Order: sequence, then structure tokens, then C-alpha cells
Amino acid sequence: QVMFCTLNTPKVDMEKLLGGQIGLEDFIFAHTKGRRKDVQVLKSEEALGLTITDNGAGYAFIKRIREGSVIARIPLIGVGDMIEAIDGRSLVGARHFEVARLLQELPRGHTFALRLTEPRRAFVTPPVSPDMIGPRSGGGRGGPSQVGSGRGTLRLRSKGPATLQEQPSAFEERAVAKVDDLLESYMGIRDSELGET
Repeated sequence: QVMFCTLNTPKVDMEKLLGGQIGLEDFIFAHTKGRRKDVQVLKSEEALGLTITDNGAGYAFIKRIREGSVIARIPLIGVGDMIEAIDGRSLVGARHFEVARLLQELPRGHTFALRLTEPRRAFVTPPVSPDMIGPRSGGGRGGPSQVGSGRGTLRLRSKGPATLQEQPSAFEERAVAKVDDLLESYMGIRDSELGET
């Protein structure tokens, strides 16, 4: 069910897709499959206005959407959506340049079917802090109890099972940063894990 992983951010950020470089201090955030969407798109202009990337494991994603473009005018389509099929042709296993070429080769004026899967979004209750992600309009089925907080870290261990650890709230993150600053000013060390403790 994992679509892609981001490095050091729980947000759907295609610039932070997990690649070949990873350090001991890096965090990996797994983004799981959310709702599936079937969208009809009229290619009214030569360029659709989207940039595509892939994770090297057979899934192509929307990396960027140019403002005012054909794709930007379709509210159901968003950054991070996995492109599963075009006109019924499966794209699972295709690289980003193959998907881009297929979209580019579609004739202008043609309406095509796009099957997408969006990454699962975090549902938040008020008050909403700006760094948290809310549900998209027309959200998927089910309530918050089925979705989770969306702010968890998947901890992989060499021995024992993988566990999901909830991320601290924005308030807790600020508190840890202040404790870390105090540790540095009084003891000359920076240790966020000690700050959390």
C-alpha cells in the first residue's frame, strides 16, 4: 500500500522523494494509497502544465502543476497523485519520461481518461496549524478513525517488527527545539532525542 517515501518531511513533497542518498540521521516517511480518482481531461492546449517524476519502482507521480494550466483547472488533480492509467492503458511500471511522452503525443482537442490514486491525507480537527495538511474537498470514504493522524514515522529495525511512531505536534516540536537550545547554551551539546525526553 506504500506509494512513495519522502525524506525528512511528512508532507507530500515531490522534491523530497526518497532516492539513492540517505544518511544515518535521515527520516523516511511512507505515504500510502488514498482514494482512486477517474478524471476526464480535455487537452485544449499543447501543454497540459504538469511535471512528472517517478520513484524508480514503477510508479509515476505528478511533481508540479503549473498555475493557470489545463491540469490546474481540474480541482480533483493534485501534486503527489500517482498516474495509474491513461485511456485504460496501465502505466504501472512506466518511467516518468514514458508517461510524459504518452501525454505529449495525445492530439490537441482530444478528451482522455486519467486514472489517479492520491496519497492518503491527514484529517485534522480545529485549531488547524498551517504546517498540517487538511482533507481535500470531497474527501474519501470513512472518517478520521480510519485515516489516522497522517503524522507518523515508520521505524524500521534490524531486529523486530517495524512500528509506526506518531510525530509530535507543532507545539511539542517547538518545545523540543527550545530544550535543545538550552542544552547547547548550558552544556554545549545538541541532542533532539534528549530534548524530547
